[in-house]
Amino acid sequence: MDGSTVECADVSGVAGRAMSTRFPKGKVMIALNTAWNLVNFRAGMIRALVAEGYEVVAVAPSDEYAPRLAELGCRFVALPMDNKGTHPGRDLLLFFRFLKLLRRERPDVFLGYTVKPNVYGSLAAHVLGIPVVNNIAGLGAVFIRDNWLTRLVRLLYKIALSRSRHVFFQNDEDMRLFVERGLVVADKVSRLPGSGVDLSAFRYAPIQHLVNRPFCFLLVARLLWDKGVGEYVEAARMVRRKFPTARFQLLGFLDVKNPTAVSSAQMDDWVEEGVVEYLGVADDVIPYLTISDCVVLPSYREGVPRSLLEAAAIGRPIVTTDTTGCRDAVVDGGNGLLCRVGDAVDLAEKLLCMIEMRPEDRVLMGLEGRKKMEREFDEKIVIGKYLNATNEIILKLEAS
Repeated sequence: MDGSTVECADVSGVAGRAMSTRFPKGKVMIALNTAWNLVNFRAGMIRALVAEGYEVVAVAPSDEYAPRLAELGCRFVALPMDNKGTHPGRDLLLFFRFLKLLRRERPDVFLGYTVKPNVYGSLAAHVLGIPVVNNIAGLGAVFIRDNWLTRLVRLLYKIALSRSRHVFFQNDEDMRLFVERGLVVADKVSRLPGSGVDLSAFRYAPIQHLVNRPFCFLLVARLLWDKGVGEYVEAARMVRRKFPTARFQLLGFLDVKNPTAVSSAQMDDWVEEGVVEYLGVADDVIPYLTISDCVVLPSYREGVPRSLLEAAAIGRPIVTTDTTGCRDAVVDGGNGLLCRVGDAVDLAEKLLCMIEMRPEDRVLMGLEGRKKMEREFDEKIVIGKYLNATNEIILKLEAS
């Protein structure tokens, strides 16, 4: 599996700087923890880099989404990765896999996303003198707690980011935390508006207030306890005592390789109880967002959640937690409501507020969300900053 490729027809079998005539700007390697992530969150970035004249090599563990990467104009290289494990032997092996791959491909720039590529990919790139740009999308559960694992991850980040050319963060709080703890120097960092949202794909769609239609809440996420799934279910029980026809839907992956994952058995119990509806997994979330009245994410901590940006872009009011990342997407009382972290009672109160709100006020909230996305979170802003950073590195390389 290590080193296997799924390639575009016009670039197959060609590696290294031999591509310079066809790709005048050079070669960029972009590494993430899943091919699914590349397809769903970085497609616009990949297309833009290719259009700019770069050869793009996309690196991730192979999954059913890997073949789709060829459609974006890039070359895919499968790299096995234990995304959630902390075994030192496997992590050392991942470092050597990155080292072998980078030595073979010799990209001009390495773009790292998610923890393992940011740490071990960056370290390998530094060994070979390859310029690195990192993206800290969110610190996740490991930074919520303070234990040996948290301290180890912080140390690894500090070492890995020490020689990076630039480090992007998705919210000010994470950026400030890294700078204050000495994990990265202040003159290397800047903030991105999350991963952005494609406003041409996620178009404004007014809420359909149909007579006698039950109010519909929707949670879109990887189904982890740290996403507040438990609080969502408990709040649903409370709300349904007053509004028994209210619907509570969940859309996203179950049983992911994560210690805080919700199990299929647990979901089956909730569905059998009748408190929630599990919709499975979908590549296109727009139809589900469109028929919802309110999108909910009671997460404990985020970078800036893509699901909330997409919901706001199509004009849905939001209920989310008053915590890092989530509050970046929502102005309390503007385009949604904020609740306390880990507090199902407070969440239920906010959901009741949404149901009892006048329909025209929910529409106004949705419009405010769309305007906020247009002002702050257009995907073009993110892509532009990446192109600027990459082009600047290439110009320096050419001048040296």
